[in-house]
Amino acid sequence: MSKQIEGKVHSISRRVMKRINQPNHFIDLPRLNKISGQIDGIEKMIRDGRYCIEIVQQIKAARSAMLSLENAILKRHLENCVQSAFGSAKSHNSSKKIDEIIELLER
Repeated sequence: MSKQIEGKVHSISRRVMKRINQPNHFIDLPRLNKISGQIDGIEKMIRDGRYCIEIVQQIKAARSAMLSLENAILKRHLENCVQSAFGSAKSHNSSKKIDEIIELLER
């Protein structure tokens, strides 16, 4: 990411963070763009009639990248949102965050 674009992303993310109490996920956009490119590549492989195993290998790579992104966002959620809820004077906030995580993991 160029310095100019990176500066704009950080500027936007700081403004957003001031309005809402959520962690910054803008740093994941380059990773998401890479995953999008992988998906586009898989589509091209299918259109080009590439060998099945090659396509499956690329699908596995895209799934792995998505899992890595999911884990990074969940980690940030635990470190920010959940930790903040446990620091809150309102105990229902922490219970709500625990319920959200349980529901997410049960899917």
